[in-house]
Amino acid sequence: MKKQFNRMRQLANQTVGRAEKTEVLSDDLLQIEKRMDTIRIISHTIHKRLAACLQVQQGTDVDKRCKKLPLMALSQSMQEGLGYLGDDSLIMKLLETCGEAENKLAFELANFEFQIEKDILDPFSNLAEMEIPNIQKQRKQLAKLVLDWDSAKMRYNQAHKAAFSGANFQAVAAKMDSLREEMDEAGNKVELCKDQLAADMYNFISKEGDYARYFVTLLEAQADYHRKSLTVLDRVLPMIQNQQDTWTEKPAFGTELEEHLKRSGREIALPIEACVMMLLETGMKEEGLFRIAPGASKLKKLKAALDCSTSQLEEFYSDPHAVAGALKSYLRELPEPLLTFQLYDEWVQAASVPETDKKLQALWLICSKMPKSHSSNFRYLIKFLSKLAQYSEMNKMTPTNIAIVLGPNLLWAKNEGIPADLAAATSVHVVTIIDPIIQHADWFFPDDLDFNVSGMFTPMTPANQFNNLPMFGGDTDSNTLERKRPISVTAVEDLSKKESIRKVSRY
Repeated sequence: MKKQFNRMRQLANQTVGRAEKTEVLSDDLLQIEKRMDTIRIISHTIHKRLAACLQVQQGTDVDKRCKKLPLMALSQSMQEGLGYLGDDSLIMKLLETCGEAENKLAFELANFEFQIEKDILDPFSNLAEMEIPNIQKQRKQLAKLVLDWDSAKMRYNQAHKAAFSGANFQAVAAKMDSLREEMDEAGNKVELCKDQLAADMYNFISKEGDYARYFVTLLEAQADYHRKSLTVLDRVLPMIQNQQDTWTEKPAFGTELEEHLKRSGREIALPIEACVMMLLETGMKEEGLFRIAPGASKLKKLKAALDCSTSQLEEFYSDPHAVAGALKSYLRELPEPLLTFQLYDEWVQAASVPETDKKLQALWLICSKMPKSHSSNFRYLIKFLSKLAQYSEMNKMTPTNIAIVLGPNLLWAKNEGIPADLAAATSVHVVTIIDPIIQHADWFFPDDLDFNVSGMFTPMTPANQFNNLPMFGGDTDSNTLERKRPISVTAVEDLSKKESIRKVSRY
């Protein structure tokens, strides 16, 4: 009972404050003690927050961790979706490639999380839950031993005071010897515990650089993970881009002519060939072709069908105005007109030549300067328009009428927002350019032309239906094909220089 009372009194004294107890730790050790407690709290918080960043529970090996990752579930969903799509589906091909990429990314993430757990989370956990708490336990043990030492010293001091007033000196001396031994023993225990604690505390502080290294390890692991993930993406993205170029082609409408031809492997743009083939079947005798506006919904549907490169166009054969409207839209939506921006000034200059022969010569020279892709498609279109004009008594589309409604879709100024009067002047020039070229199509482009260039269309009418047609409203000048073409642009320039020299010599 007395022993329990003494213990309670010791604990009560401990709560009063350190000033009433012996402090055996030096000031630097006391500072280390505070620092250790702060580090423990920080380590515990970081461990908790970092563990929350992991997508899989701790303690899982790499393979099992990989299977449990959401990225792996995404990859598996992509792979499972392959069975529901055909081999020629663009989505199927992309699903397969992207699914494999997500699988690799999941593997990299699993390795990253495993490394984070082993190299960072476990050390932080050991620091916050083992190393520092063990030192703190020693600190508590030292505090208890100091309390016992203080108690032993207090009893010894009390006995020493009583020795001068007591009658039984021998009994008091024996008791004091016993209390001195108890006090010395308690002091020795304090010294041993203090030395061990100080060694552990100094050792902890000496390893603070190692603990700080955990943060650097975290950043290095993150950098390595992101580099490896980026390597996976850098490998797959260019491959997907290259494959996309072969898997599918961009919508034809609004795409540069050369780009569309290159992507689709065609000589003649699909909208031009498809519309011409349909009009050859059902539109040659249609009155007001290219002039009468088509139904908006039918036109939109046809343009969408041509954009996805379908050859199933039977339903549109019955609406030649929609087909003609789609052809006009394609020509107008080209980023660069069929007759090109580069040659715009030359076309306009040729349009102002008054004499027919000289104008034809000038127009022929400009045609020879056109880029190959533009020249081929322009030749194809003019040959068709020439045949269309042969039905002018029925369709009311003479070369001039065709040039009026279609010409502005073949050439326009490069500058956006041009004034209305300039735009109108351009339209007039274009008419005077396109009209003679249609009238003299066989002089500009004398070779025969098979309109089914790609072979993807099956004509419903005989191939020779449009041969040897009577001319209605066309050029009746039998000497058209007899006109001489310039040998080359250089030759014409040389002739012009010689003519100028002659004129000067006359004067």
